[in-house]
This record gives sequence, C-alpha cells and structure tokens, in this order.
Amino acid sequence: MKPIEFSDGAVEIDASIVAEGLGIALPRLKEGMRAGTITSVSERGVDADQGRHRLTFFSEHRRFRVVVDASGAIVQRSAVDFGDSSLPQSARKPGG
Repeated sequence: MKPIEFSDGAVEIDASIVAEGLGIALPRLKEGMRAGTITSVSERGVDADQGRHRLTFFSEHRRFRVVVDASGAIVQRSAVDFGDSSLPQSARKPGG
C-alpha cells in the first residue's frame, strides 16, 4: 500500500504516518482507534481546494492533520500538542 490511497470514495492512510504524527507507537494507535479514544475527520476540498483532502486525527492531547492532493501526495502536515492538558473541544472542530 502506498502511504495514502483513494478507494471507493474513501481515503486510506498508512497507520504509521498517523502514529508518528500523534507521537505514539503504532500498537497504541490501533488500540486507541478500536477503543474510540483516537478519532478522525476527513474533509474533501471544494472550489480552490478541489481534489484535496484534509485528514485530521485526534488523541487525548494531540491533533495531527495532513492535507493530500488528488494523487495522494502529502502537501501539508501539522501537529498541535497540548502537553499535559487535554485537547480542547475547539481543536476537534473540522477546519479548526
């Protein structure tokens, strides 16, 4: 699998990219996703951002976001770490 692929209208991202972005080990990522403590939002670009997708992942203390183009190439990535504080609700809003 390539790092990011599109399949049947869904975006698939290699879990190791998400684990690294959230600053956690891969087994912890998988455990958190199964438990619902790590969540995600996928947004499809419109107008000037047509063909792009923004994928945002949330853990208890960190938000990781990647923007990918239509070919699946990462064009932007960012992470916000709130340290010992919990992720504020405002950081969980799409586009925020």
